[in-house]
Amino acid sequence: VKDLQYFPNPFYPVTSETYGAYAITCFSLLIFVVGVTANVAIMCVVCHNYYMRSISNALLANLAVWDLAMLLFCLPLVVFHELTKTWLLGQFTCKVVPYIEVASLGVTTFTLCALCIDRFRAATNVQMYYEMIENCTSTAAKLAVIWIGALLLALPELLIRQLVAENGGGSEEPSEEQRCVVRISSTLPDTLYVLGLTYEGARLWWCFGCYFCLPTLFTIGSSLATARRIRRAERGCARGNKKQIRLESQMNCTVVALAIVYGACVVPENVCNMASAYMAAGVPPATMALLHLISQLLLFLRAAVTPVLLLCLCRPFGRSCGLAGRSSAAASDDNEHECTTELELSPFSTIRREMSNYTAAGSHC
Repeated sequence: VKDLQYFPNPFYPVTSETYGAYAITCFSLLIFVVGVTANVAIMCVVCHNYYMRSISNALLANLAVWDLAMLLFCLPLVVFHELTKTWLLGQFTCKVVPYIEVASLGVTTFTLCALCIDRFRAATNVQMYYEMIENCTSTAAKLAVIWIGALLLALPELLIRQLVAENGGGSEEPSEEQRCVVRISSTLPDTLYVLGLTYEGARLWWCFGCYFCLPTLFTIGSSLATARRIRRAERGCARGNKKQIRLESQMNCTVVALAIVYGACVVPENVCNMASAYMAAGVPPATMALLHLISQLLLFLRAAVTPVLLLCLCRPFGRSCGLAGRSSAAASDDNEHECTTELELSPFSTIRREMSNYTAAGSHC
């Protein structure tokens, strides 16, 4: 690792590239602040509010934990490399950063699929006023499947990355630029070398099918089936169930919105992979580098926008944060009771309606 004194200063002297460095820094800082704040808010709402501890919210909190980790670890390293053309910590970050980014795609994909399944189950029981209660073991098992599956599927990324140094620029003092390229090391054992070659050949269509087509098609099919169930329940439900059905429909629309944001942020990554595979010879290296940077920043943008969508579109999350932000002296008992009752009847709650006589647990976010 180079000493800090040898890192080039991207902000001085002032050139045409300096404005791009300022733009990248400001945009990344905005993503970082919004993403960290919103993801921490989602985690606080789920962890500190007794009426929000459902399997759906556990999945959303799990996604927030992963997004927060990616923003804290990967975003600063990617921005640092873009500004200085040097990988901090060298070969380690060259392998780990792409691994975490691909694993995050897996976590989001499997979380969206699990949310769709859970929403369909809730829609089939919409007239029961509460979700099917699941114990901690069942919830932990589902979260473990998501994490283990995503981490294992992303492991080949560690085999196909290498850090190479190139002399960049044509100035009097040419700088050494470090690039993290897809290249399999010949020093790997035969089994791992063959695995890396197989993954490299299938990586383009594997990522496109597993991390884009699967969540997109699964969300579309499941959401249509869930909406049909909700409409059927709405036609045959009693008047008192209208509120629960409306909240179920709201959550179904929220899942679709999350899938749309995820798909929009993943498309540039797939375009970059296809351009690298089929048009690398005809595309200038600077254009390929810019496309790769945009795809990475969009992944971080997705991690920041997802919790913001939840806070804006889902009334239970918004009301929970509002309830948490009030002081106990200023909050009215009637308003707190109204908010707690809505959380009990929401598609996020695992608490039976009969338990509404109990005192609400405090939510200190």
